[in-house]
This record gives sequence, C-alpha cells and structure tokens, in this order.
Amino acid sequence: MDEEKRERQRSRTAIRVEQSTNEDEASLIHPLSLIPHSLKEIVIYSDGSSLGNGQAETRAAAVALLNYRDLWRAVGLYLGTATNQQAEIAAAALGLETLREPCRVVVHTDSRYVVETMCGRFRRKSNHEWWARLDKAASAHRIEWRWLKGHAGHHAQEAVDKAARRIATLGHADEAVLREAAETVGSAS
Repeated sequence: MDEEKRERQRSRTAIRVEQSTNEDEASLIHPLSLIPHSLKEIVIYSDGSSLGNGQAETRAAAVALLNYRDLWRAVGLYLGTATNQQAEIAAAALGLETLREPCRVVVHTDSRYVVETMCGRFRRKSNHEWWARLDKAASAHRIEWRWLKGHAGHHAQEAVDKAARRIATLGHADEAVLREAAETVGSAS
C-alpha cells in the first residue's frame, strides 16, 4: 500500500474517532488502533501471590504465562514484601513488559482489582508506583482485560497461580518452576 493510501485510511479512522458522541467510547480507543497494520495476538495469564499478606513476614511473587500461536512462555519475579494487590499489578505488568513490539493482547487475571482499575471502573487510591509501571507496560499495546474466577479449574490460571505461590515460598524466581508452568499449560492445549 502506498503512503498516500495509508494516510487516507488513517484520516478516515481518525474522523470516525472524532465524530464519536459517546465520551466513554471515545476514551477507550487506543492510539495504536489507528495504525493500519495487523498486530500479533498474544494471550497472557497473570497472577500474583503474597504469602502472609498484611503481616510482617510477607513473601510475594508475580508470574505471567504468555501464549503466541500455541507456544507458551512463563516469566516470574520475586517481589519480597509486596501486598497481594501489588503482586497482581506486577504480574500483569511483567507479562506486558516481556513483549518486544506492540501487540493485541488479552490479559486474563483473577484480580478484579486489576481488571476494573485498568478498565477505568475503579479509582486508584493507592499503589500509584505499581500502577505507573503497569500503565507504562500497557501503553504500547491494544489490551482486552478479562477477569477469571480464581481456583475454578481453569488450567492456565491454575498453573500461573501455582507458580506464583511456589516462587513466593522459595524467595526467588526459579527457572524450573517457570518451565514447569509453561510445559503444563503447553501440554494441555
């Protein structure tokens, strides 16, 4: 497609956005949606774990499982003394930070706190530095946020939950734990 055609397509798209009369609808349009090329489609399952949440001896971890064309990859991070909410935010950020280019992403999490906040339905009253990290990680992507009920038998969500709890228990991100999570989900798909 030549440059002139691309510019006309961008202009038409931008006009449709500007003519939207619904403020909520207009605010949900991400600038990347105006780019006329296709994006890779990625699915992320994220979970955070904070053992001893609210106590002095908290051990927290964040894990994300990423899927691209039935190839699974797990990433994890030991967070130390973070709360459960902070670990949930960090897990979503970690998954998005792993992506090397703008993508179309579906993020699955069992945290209503993350989903509702990222969709604009909850106000950010605390954890501002954690939200800033997630906002930065999300900024390059088109994201659909989906809530899954935790511990309800969803294979990928159970695997990411188990990995986050194990890393929190160990006190460090462990490659064997992450590999097991990716292999468990990969063999089930």
